[in-house]
Amino acid sequence: MNNEFPQGFLWGTATAAHQVEGNNTNSDFWVMEHVPDTVFTDPSGDAIDHYHRYPEDIALLAGLGFNSYRFSVEWARVEPEDGRFSTAALDHYRRMAETCLAHGLKPVVTYHHFTSPRWLISQGGWQNMETAAKFGRYAQKVTQHLGDLIEAVCTINEVNIPRMAAMLWMAGGTGEPFTRQAAQALHTTPQQFAPFMFAGTAVGRDVILAAHHQARAAIKAERHGSQPPLPVGLTIAMSDMQAVPGGEAARDQMRWELQDVFLEATRDDDFVGVQTYSRERYGQEGPLDPEEGVELTQMNYEFWPEAIGATLRRAHALTGLPLMVTENGIGTTDDGRRLAYYQTALQNVLACLQDGLDVRGYFAWSAFDNFEWMLGYRPTFGLIAVDRSTQQRAIKPSARWLSQVVQANRLV
Repeated sequence: MNNEFPQGFLWGTATAAHQVEGNNTNSDFWVMEHVPDTVFTDPSGDAIDHYHRYPEDIALLAGLGFNSYRFSVEWARVEPEDGRFSTAALDHYRRMAETCLAHGLKPVVTYHHFTSPRWLISQGGWQNMETAAKFGRYAQKVTQHLGDLIEAVCTINEVNIPRMAAMLWMAGGTGEPFTRQAAQALHTTPQQFAPFMFAGTAVGRDVILAAHHQARAAIKAERHGSQPPLPVGLTIAMSDMQAVPGGEAARDQMRWELQDVFLEATRDDDFVGVQTYSRERYGQEGPLDPEEGVELTQMNYEFWPEAIGATLRRAHALTGLPLMVTENGIGTTDDGRRLAYYQTALQNVLACLQDGLDVRGYFAWSAFDNFEWMLGYRPTFGLIAVDRSTQQRAIKPSARWLSQVVQANRLV
């Protein structure tokens, strides 16, 4: 097998603003982390202080040989009040993009990665169709301010994750005290409580996809006539959805609800971002527990790096669009298993390329050990460890190996 990746292939790592920046106090997640009966293990706090330390962090990634960096812009900082935009915040993200380019990293920028401004939730959040227009307005402002520096835009990270959470992970809800307290703190009612992660209804799905479409239109309008054009897509959380005998119908129905309907919504996009960590198994009655004897990660996912090949092929079959692996990785304390995961995952990406799939980049999740949403700081996905008592960074052996691959542009 030819181990070479295409010339111009994007090699990067990824982060999300709320997970790394710290003190994102105007966001809905910050509020939810601090109610008395919160479902969050830890508050995000200072995170890894990437907001201030990004110059050193970007230099560290460049030193490993990466040629791209996927990061997100924080809507709660950029638009702290409805219709009022912060030039200082926009300038901050422009400086981040400029720093990337100065170090030879092409910025791939996500405009929404789970967190939203507090004021948006008080207006009905991601179950209010007016949110789609407001997100389009925000996307236009961001593109106006730093679009000339960006390699590609991911409008919304994992557009299907609210639906997935509602149908698989939080089917029983999060508990009445949390919902009531969080709704009150965000100036809404439990019935209208709709932060992005909790907008798992069919209405929420439609609002999210409408927001993507309005953002794409705003970005294209802002960049009309520019050379080269700015590619726009979204990212989708995709597991390799497998059926045991008799489980095909249940698998197919769930795959339609959680993946295919979102893939079909990318029809006019420039690319699809595929984000994969493991597989899911389905029997006649629906989802199955992990298979006995299969190694589990910190997230209780199966250790299944082969999944990325299956999901890339699924996205290709349904869309025919160029693809990027915008997230792929493993939460583990054993860095040797992380290295093994990446070795197998990249073999699968190579196989897809050799079969003619147009895969244009691979972004490891994550650049750093960071805040893992409701699970706090326990899961460690990073290529670079962070001692949060000192904020010292330490490159892991898996990152050194991936650095060799990146610099050679071939699997070593």
